[in-house]
Amino acid sequence: MTTFALIHGGGHGGWCWQRLQPSLARLGHQSIAPDLPIEEDNAGATEYAAVVLDAVSSVPEPIVVVGHSLGGLVVPLVAEARPTRRMIFLATLLPQPGVSEMQQRVVEPGKLPPFVGENNGLNRDRFYQNSSVEDGEWALRQLRYQSRHPFEEVTPLQAWPPVPSSYIVCTEDHAISPSWGRLAARERLGIAAYELQGSDHSPMLSRPEELAQVLVTLSELD
Repeated sequence: MTTFALIHGGGHGGWCWQRLQPSLARLGHQSIAPDLPIEEDNAGATEYAAVVLDAVSSVPEPIVVVGHSLGGLVVPLVAEARPTRRMIFLATLLPQPGVSEMQQRVVEPGKLPPFVGENNGLNRDRFYQNSSVEDGEWALRQLRYQSRHPFEEVTPLQAWPPVPSSYIVCTEDHAISPSWGRLAARERLGIAAYELQGSDHSPMLSRPEELAQVLVTLSELD
């Protein structure tokens, strides 16, 4: 049995993994999905990682850490602090030692598609276009205030931990550019991205059973 630590993205919470967790359980694995303190304006990646580490503190064996979207800034901090079998980045940002996420965007302008539409672009088309209308609207109602601090701080990551990595590109992602994800996986992680064909930004909601199988498969790689 593998324990998956599931780290949600910006504006979300542990609730976004609710569809995925039963699928992982049916495959014989457990998962832990804490709520990060995203509303706290002074909390950044270090504080987010501390919450995750506390949530998995009773797990004795190495874990698999999965981050979604903004959660990618947290994954390596968790992996460097405790035994970890693999880091899995699901349509995520990736920290770059010495700079902030906002500084990265200046030199990587194609990373995020433009924010358009209602609610400043935080809408169903950006996050959940492949989910049912009902599921998408349910998810939108759960969104929380997100502090800008983790985007503006220089990442606390000093160096990438020596832990195997996987990066999942969602090919119909409207929130993080699939082409950027492919390039970043190759140039920063030294790997070819796994491509989840036809998926939107949030396959844990739109394709939970398929995503669960992909996570298990990736977690078992040597």
